[in-house]
Amino acid sequence: MELSDSVTQRKPAVPQGDMRDRVLNTTPDMDMEVEVDQVNDAEDNGHPRVQPGIRGELGNISLLLFLYVLQGIPLGLAGSIPLILQSKNVSYKDQAFFSFVFWPFSLKLLWAPLVDALYLTRFGRRKSWLVPTQYLLGLFMLYLSVTVDTLLKRDEGRGPDVVTLTAVFFMLAFLAATQDIAVDGWALTMLSRENVGYASTCNSVGQTAGYFLGNVLFLALESADFCNKYLRAEPKETGIVTLSEFLFFWGVVFLVSTTLVAVMKKENARGQHGKRKVREETQSVVETYKLLVSIIKMPAVFTFCSLLLTAKIGFSAADTVTGLKLVEAGVPKEQLALLAVPMVPLQILLPLIISKYTAGPRPLDVFYRAFPFRLLIGLEYALLVWWTPSLKQDGEFPLYYYAIVLFSYALHQVALYSMYVACMAFHAKVSDPVIGGTYMTLLNTVTNLGGNWPSTLALWMVDPLTSKECQGAAGQSCGSSEEAGLCVKEGGVCVTSLDGYYVESVVCVLIGLTWWVWLGKRMRRLQDQSPAAWRCRIGQ
Repeated sequence: MELSDSVTQRKPAVPQGDMRDRVLNTTPDMDMEVEVDQVNDAEDNGHPRVQPGIRGELGNISLLLFLYVLQGIPLGLAGSIPLILQSKNVSYKDQAFFSFVFWPFSLKLLWAPLVDALYLTRFGRRKSWLVPTQYLLGLFMLYLSVTVDTLLKRDEGRGPDVVTLTAVFFMLAFLAATQDIAVDGWALTMLSRENVGYASTCNSVGQTAGYFLGNVLFLALESADFCNKYLRAEPKETGIVTLSEFLFFWGVVFLVSTTLVAVMKKENARGQHGKRKVREETQSVVETYKLLVSIIKMPAVFTFCSLLLTAKIGFSAADTVTGLKLVEAGVPKEQLALLAVPMVPLQILLPLIISKYTAGPRPLDVFYRAFPFRLLIGLEYALLVWWTPSLKQDGEFPLYYYAIVLFSYALHQVALYSMYVACMAFHAKVSDPVIGGTYMTLLNTVTNLGGNWPSTLALWMVDPLTSKECQGAAGQSCGSSEEAGLCVKEGGVCVTSLDGYYVESVVCVLIGLTWWVWLGKRMRRLQDQSPAAWRCRIGQ
């Protein structure tokens, strides 16, 4: 039940952060920048160069920050839709289908080489992709602003149009992932070598801020109860903003800002502080894909990737379904979203603290030790869901309940970040420095996929594992939606006799313990491999 991640259906980069992996920024980009600086040093004829500092590039840093904020908006909106759907009592199979929306950020490595290599030289290598993707994002948002109310409406016994919602939001996520590739690449050349380190800060802060605006802020302002309680003197039936209004506003912002960037920002202009225009090298698309295949075929990497793809099965029910179950139990979705706010300082401090223990030669030891602790938290989440309905009084929950939820979430964050930071540290340790960008991106992509497919499967299996019986109507059952409808027509009511979530929670923990006992030790032994086992033999 990750309130900023799984309860709102996975922010792509939490710690994602999480898992906000760096896109395929090929090594030639970095080499190019160093080589040009060396040429400029030579042209200075021995005179000391003036270091530009951050003040000279505040405009570029502000632009990067804004572009990452824009990127986070559609991701935050996509994360809010499952909570809205849950309040409309859609099935968990529908939730599983919608969860494919969160896959593009984990799969962007598949088309990143194309974005890196194909472009219009006169318009700019990064703007060739950034401008059209952001225009399309704006247009999709404007389209949704007109149709989203109809897509979410329940009428004549029919629920929300989950298929169309999934298709449109999948395109939004795909475009946002493509924009991320372009902006990550542009950051390397937009900023000087002295300030390029600020690019990762812009990514983390901007994407998190955009997600917050599109998810937490939107859910709060869209809730009539929240607005009437905290923001209004006179109560009204709707929130301050609606989903269609929010989409329309940001659609216009995307179109206007993209036009300004296209017209006013010259990507291929003369470099900062008098530097000559940089000629960027491009790695062949075919060669990039061959490189990825050669990395995966290495025995050590193949074993590690296989372990990464299965390691998170034990957490899937707790991380993905718990938040939706709390909403189903009556916990307001905006309150769950707001509980993520006090966690921000903890999420900032945890990586700094944990990195002290993962900086040594065996970072995966921390991953191994945190694993069973996180499994136990999954069982605690199931107990919390079971306990929740009994605390509801007059449609509200006591303050101490939210304190318990917040404490549970904090414990979960400690375990999650311990595993995440340890995994990232090991990625950095074993990645071949000759092809570090591609190597790291591949490992991060596999890590994210290892979380996506169990989450989708966990949502999909809730309904089949749930047992319901018809009470009040003899001879009727509730095995399907049609049978449930007949039960209601006959004057009965469908009552859950066994919730599939609890079955999943136990099964996932058992699978997780099995993985920890048998495969966890194998993952630890990978740290004993020699550095040569992780080096890619290009051309062999």
